[in-house]
Amino acid sequence: MNRGLFRGMMIRDCKSHGFFDGHNCPACNEEGKFIMSDRERDILGRRMAGILRHFPEKFDLDMDLNGWVDIREMVEALRDRDRRMHWLRPHHIRAVSETCTKGRYDVRGDMVRATYAHTVEIELDLPTDDIPELLYFPCSAEESIVLIEHGIKPGDRKHVHLSKTITAAANAGYIHNNRPRIVEIDCIQMEANGDTIYHAGTTVYLTEEVEARYCSLVDEDHPELAECLDRWITEEEAAAEEE
Repeated sequence: MNRGLFRGMMIRDCKSHGFFDGHNCPACNEEGKFIMSDRERDILGRRMAGILRHFPEKFDLDMDLNGWVDIREMVEALRDRDRRMHWLRPHHIRAVSETCTKGRYDVRGDMVRATYAHTVEIELDLPTDDIPELLYFPCSAEESIVLIEHGIKPGDRKHVHLSKTITAAANAGYIHNNRPRIVEIDCIQMEANGDTIYHAGTTVYLTEEVEARYCSLVDEDHPELAECLDRWITEEEAAAEEE
């Protein structure tokens, strides 16, 4: 891969402030050292997600009870599997982790793990303090009726994934439903009754399941949801004009 082709979008490294997106460090405006293009980040991020969330065994990698994988071993496995990734080094794993605004990955020492969206069986040791009073879950209009009556189960994942804000939940739901409904979760009552909620990514929280008694439906005319709808309509109209 010609690593100079994608210099418009990139990860760079500032000696004083670490990895950052773009051309100049947002803290000191220094240009920093080029680390990888946005395309390389996307390719590596997909491989990391697959290994750390779903199938470490496909790359002959050992994952411990809490989901940690050795960074150097993962780099070697990726380079051995795909010669086009001959450029990959441990600092590229750290760069992807530290610049991910959603907090998908966690690096400690020489180990890395995904913070959520696992299908492999692990035991979470994520923080459980400072949980918001309310969290949110996106769904379709049809699903909302079932969830309000029966609660939320994790499906094919190991945990139910909740969002910190209505906007974050709506954006996550929009990927699958162009007009998602949002279920509001009463976290105060959940924790008071002994349910554990984990803080995973930047705006992502996990729990084993959510009983129906903690669920209520956010009004469709809620200001945050209405703002999302207006933005989606504008984007859809602009996309239609380009076709």
